[in-house]
Amino acid sequence: MNENTKNGVDLSQYPGAFDMENGTAYAAWRRSKLAVAPRAGAAPVLRVGNLSQPTDTEKKAILAQIGESNFAIYQAERFSEDEDEVGAELRRFTDAFGLRIAEAHRSAGNNGVVALKVSMAEHQRGFIPYSRKAMNWHTDGYYNSEADTIRAFVLHCVRQADIGGQSQIIDNEIAYIRLRDASPEAVALLMDPAAMTIPESPEADGTVRPVSIGPVFFIEDGKLIMRYTARTRSISWKDEATQKAAALLQKLLESERDYLHTLTLQPGQGILNNNTLHNRTAFDPNAETGASERMLYRVRFNNRL
Repeated sequence: MNENTKNGVDLSQYPGAFDMENGTAYAAWRRSKLAVAPRAGAAPVLRVGNLSQPTDTEKKAILAQIGESNFAIYQAERFSEDEDEVGAELRRFTDAFGLRIAEAHRSAGNNGVVALKVSMAEHQRGFIPYSRKAMNWHTDGYYNSEADTIRAFVLHCVRQADIGGQSQIIDNEIAYIRLRDASPEAVALLMDPAAMTIPESPEADGTVRPVSIGPVFFIEDGKLIMRYTARTRSISWKDEATQKAAALLQKLLESERDYLHTLTLQPGQGILNNNTLHNRTAFDPNAETGASERMLYRVRFNNRL
């Protein structure tokens, strides 16, 4: 057994696993993937002694978990209470994994860190991530151009909500398995290069985010990448058949139980991942002013773990 197969599914052992014409390779990969993927409630919370200086042992454990499920949940035991400093510590943490920041996000502060909190700032007002509302299933940066593909991100808790604010995660490879098992035709439709279109959108600074056209599933260097949102507004599908395929995927995500991971991040906890499918429940519904103390930090990257 080589080093890759010790800590996850080595796709080099299953050439053609994502080839729609190669059912044998897919079946072999599928068995291997389901054998190592953690089931609901079984994903470990991995210890990191010092957020800004993960040890080689801690990094190896995190990468091993990502090799099995494309995400790892960690708990830092030592981290700053200062918001600015913990952001810098988080960047040193991700730097230790060789991650390269992906974008000059309009909401990014120092070190490319975006604070996800309730905000009425002009450039954030009206966007769901900066509200108390629930967020549906999506991968980050689904509206980006191909050149700005988000392949990994970290979500780190600074302060949790009083009520709600849970995160749910489904490994993209599990979603692919569920859909291919249900309808190989639907997978093929969602791999079309023009499957999903996000129209152009004006930004607060007067610029226009260009139209984004691309597949939902695509293969890159033998790895499965997803670009997906369950939103129904400001999105269009190539044709009726593709829209039905997307609806089937959404139904499967909503019904997933065996590999659905639900957690409420606590201060010092985070999720380091290869841009897995995720959502968020609403939080602090009784806040009289609409405000909330909940704040998570997010940094997005253009390379995978």
